[in-house]
Amino acid sequence: MADLRTEFAGIKSPNPFWLASGPPTDKEYNVVRAFKAGWGGVVWKTVGETIFNTTSRYHANAHNGSRIAGFTNIELISDRPLEVNLRELKAVKRDWPGRAVVLSLMVPCEEPYWEDILKKVENSEADGIEINLGCPHGMSERGMGAAVGQVPEYVEMVTRWAKAHTRMPVIVKLTPNITDILAPARAAIEGRADAVSLINTVASIIGVDLDTMSPLPEVNGKGSHGGYCGPAVKPVALRMVGDIAREFGPEQAISGIGGISTWRDAAEHMAMGAGTVQVCTAAMHQGFKIVEDMIDGLSNWMDEKGYRTIGDFRGRAVPNYVSWEKLDLNYEIVARIDQDACIQCGLCHVACEDTAHQAISARRTNGSRRYEVIDAECVGCNLCMLVCPVENCVTMERVENGKGYMPWTDDPRNPMNKEAAE
Repeated sequence: MADLRTEFAGIKSPNPFWLASGPPTDKEYNVVRAFKAGWGGVVWKTVGETIFNTTSRYHANAHNGSRIAGFTNIELISDRPLEVNLRELKAVKRDWPGRAVVLSLMVPCEEPYWEDILKKVENSEADGIEINLGCPHGMSERGMGAAVGQVPEYVEMVTRWAKAHTRMPVIVKLTPNITDILAPARAAIEGRADAVSLINTVASIIGVDLDTMSPLPEVNGKGSHGGYCGPAVKPVALRMVGDIAREFGPEQAISGIGGISTWRDAAEHMAMGAGTVQVCTAAMHQGFKIVEDMIDGLSNWMDEKGYRTIGDFRGRAVPNYVSWEKLDLNYEIVARIDQDACIQCGLCHVACEDTAHQAISARRTNGSRRYEVIDAECVGCNLCMLVCPVENCVTMERVENGKGYMPWTDDPRNPMNKEAAE
């Protein structure tokens, strides 16, 4: 049987599924419900100085039957008093000693503020702290959140302050709103962070009300950019998690966040180097009990693959995550259409004819439409397979061309190789 127990930056939990800092972890009531449902840990909603939230806070993009394919919020950190949050956190940790409880923090970028809040947090019984250096809205306008996380020097400075004033493990939550995620990650590690977590939300405007001409969500006729999350951001998160794992190696503790709705999403984050995963939007969409399917799904998959612990497959995809010039230019595939499964919709032909390589012919046979691949024109781009509405009707088949591995760095067509030869 798969063993889902984890130890992350010295913090133990019965499984790797944690709730991310956000509305689901705003108070004792929510967190207790989460632990009863089976979550292995939580990151308590970010606390700091007193703030005020708006009453219109969320909006979503719907796609392909899902009401929430992408989700945005303009909510700030906790608007509940720090003392109340600390009292409730301590009670939760007393009643649930086996679960991970991490407290998210955000205060102005001056050491006395960090020293003061960490003194108050020390007696909360929290297992660790997560420094929120990623919030892209509201708090960043006040010189906090992403405004700090986008400047590596500030990331290192704040991390060092935290490490100097707390005994607890320090996790640094990184912003995706930056060109190179390695710069702030490196700064956090140089500041002696015990772990990093990512991604925080992506700065965005999710839509515009064309009647009121206000960005959404609308607050009395006005709107602001918010933080984008949900299934739509998983590709961004996987890339950034993978970048850090590839750069700093398997020993680097990473908590993966972004677009995790199923056990498979979680396994993908772990394959790219994450030791735990954090979930927020999916819980807000479907409730806390989704963790049951996540636990069962991951356990069953691990049993099927022969993985006993998460460490057995954590980071397994990282060696295969390479820069483009290392891809095999001699690898060749072509499309194949299962005529028995084909419903003659023509989407493969239209997509290829209009936007690709004119590699699928359309003709009539005995009054029926028939679509066939023209091997000589097919470049193996996968487009026809992706647009086909019938699963496994269009597949990609390997062509054995007798050619060996050739990356761009060895390709004679590479101008740099020609210059070297000359």
